[in-house]
Amino acid sequence: MEMHQLRYVVAVARTGNFSRAAEQCRVSQPSLSQQILKLEDELGGRLFERLKRVAKLTPSGAAFLPRAIHILHEVEAAKREAAESKDLLRGALTIGVLPTIAPYLLPQTMAEFTEKYPGVEIVVQEDTTARLLKYTLAYEIDFALVSQPINEERLSVRHLFTEELLLALPPAHPLTRKSKLAVGDIAGERLIVMKEGHCLGDQVLNFCESRDWQPQISFRSAQLETIQALVSAGLGLSLIPAMAARNGRKEMPEYRSLRSPKPRRKIVVVWPTQRPPSRGANEFLRMIEVRFVKSRV
Repeated sequence: MEMHQLRYVVAVARTGNFSRAAEQCRVSQPSLSQQILKLEDELGGRLFERLKRVAKLTPSGAAFLPRAIHILHEVEAAKREAAESKDLLRGALTIGVLPTIAPYLLPQTMAEFTEKYPGVEIVVQEDTTARLLKYTLAYEIDFALVSQPINEERLSVRHLFTEELLLALPPAHPLTRKSKLAVGDIAGERLIVMKEGHCLGDQVLNFCESRDWQPQISFRSAQLETIQALVSAGLGLSLIPAMAARNGRKEMPEYRSLRSPKPRRKIVVVWPTQRPPSRGANEFLRMIEVRFVKSRV
């Protein structure tokens, strides 16, 4: 049994397709298939049902997969610990992060980390919460920066900070004359939110529901910058994380706080309970707390 065979099995199980798994593993599809066949011969049974364009785990495959993932995890952990013993001179750190966090939270921290540890490669995986949790549980990323709520018993969750969601208004909107606003002030206004599948959109709509506000949704987008551009163009209002506010910039919205209870989101870091953060991950998180969290106290 070879390590690359285990990686191939895990890739096929995740993609459900031999061709996509081969692309992911950067090998030819015939080579990947041959290696899995050799492993199946060694184990004395099929791990996959080969259907048209789809590969599904057999009962034996379903029993084998968690063990394969665990073995790969242990090997990667051993490599990581060996690299860390050299004072983080080299290695890799893979970070999962929401698109509504990454461009506002990571750049300065990454610059500081890279200056101190130039031999450590940082890979950033941006995606929705659901996908990031999946990658975390599969040990494909070291940790994920996401937003509550997180309901997964296999993950450890650590709160980093709570952030206000600011009301973004078109620059010439009459409500910009007020320093603070209540939900009643914006009743009847069109609202622009993140598209379905993005937790920020759910958080905004949950806030509206809690305040008995049924907004008219005018647009949805997967990008905060697009939403802010639409607000600036006068196509509606939105609730924007404070870290994303572009205060003082031309052709950008104006921002106001809503009266209490203010809309907020809780930013957390999650990792597999069975694999605590590495030394490199802890150092990166420490830098986030020093640079970002304490500045908001």
